Amino acid sequence: MRGLAEPIQSTRAASAASGRPLIDPATLMSIKNLELRARVVVEGFWHGLHRSPYHGFSVEFSEYRQYSPGDDPRYLDWKLYARSDRYYIKKFEDETNLRCHLMVDQSRSMSYGSLACTKAQYANTLAATLAYFLSLQGDAVGLLTFDERIRDYLPARHRPGHLRHLMIRLEQPPAGNATDLAAPLHRIVRTVKKRSLLVLISDLLGPIGTLEKDLTALAACGHEVMLFHLLDPAELTLSFDKAVMFRDVETGRQVFIDPVTARKGYVQRLEAHNLNVQIACRRLGIGYRRLTTDRPLELALFDFLRERMQRGKRIRRRAG
Repeated sequence: MRGLAEPIQSTRAASAASGRPLIDPATLMSIKNLELRARVVVEGFWHGLHRSPYHGFSVEFSEYRQYSPGDDPRYLDWKLYARSDRYYIKKFEDETNLRCHLMVDQSRSMSYGSLACTKAQYANTLAATLAYFLSLQGDAVGLLTFDERIRDYLPARHRPGHLRHLMIRLEQPPAGNATDLAAPLHRIVRTVKKRSLLVLISDLLGPIGTLEKDLTALAACGHEVMLFHLLDPAELTLSFDKAVMFRDVETGRQVFIDPVTARKGYVQRLEAHNLNVQIACRRLGIGYRRLTTDRPLELALFDFLRERMQRGKRIRRRAG
C-alpha cells in the first residue's frame, strides 16, 4: 500500500486544539529541542494521571503499585512522589530492568504532513518521549533508524550521556526513499540476544505480503514486540476538496487526482490494508496501536503503558 503522495500546493493546517488539558502536537512541536519536548510530554503525562481521563489508572501499571503499611520504604519511588504527591512502590519482578530497542522509520514517506508536524517529527518525538520515560525508570534504551537501509544504530544502554546521543540521532531529518523493514528487523534479530522490548514506529506503507513476512520474522525472535502504526489524518480520508497534482515523495512521480472521485476507492483500500496489518499483529502476538499526528503525545505514552499492562495480564492468564 503506497502512502498518500504529497500535494505540490500546500494544504491547510489543522484548526487549533480544543480546550482539553493535553498538549496539542502543534504547540509541542514549537519546542525546538527534542529532549526538552520529550520531558514536557512525560511531565504532562504524570500530572495528567491524576486528572480525568487518567485518574485511578496509574496504580494498575505492572511497574508500580500504591504504597501500603508494612512495605519496605527502600523501594519507594521518590521521583514519582515528587511529581504526584503520592507514594508508589516500584515492583520488582523476575527480570532485571527492561531493555528497549526503538526502531524508527525515517523513509521519505514519513516527511509528509498536512498539519503542524510531519509524520517523521511526530515519530521522532514519540521515540524521544519513550526513551526519556524509560531512562527515568532506569531502563536501558537503544535506537535503530531506517529507510531502505539502516541509518543509525545505538545499542540499549543506561549510562550518562547515552540519552543525549540517542536524541541527536533522532533529530536527523528523513533522507531515504523507500521503506524496507527487512534490513532493520534482521539486524535486531542478529544483534539483540537478551530478551527485550522492541518498539517499531512506522507508517507501514508497503505491500502487505512483505509487511507480514517481516513482522513474522520479528515476532519469531522471542522478544516482546509493540508496533505504533503512524498516519497523517489526511491519509485516512483523502481530505482534499479539489483536484490537485500530487507528487510521490519516494519516487518523484506526479499524478493528477480528483479526490472527490478517488476518495471512496482509496479509503476502502487503505482500510483493508490497515485491517490486514492489525490481523497480522494479533495473530503474531504483536502489540498494535494506530496513531495519527493530531493525537496528543501524552495519550501515545498512555497507549504504550496500557499495552504493556494488558500484555502482562494476558501472559499471567495463560500461565495460570
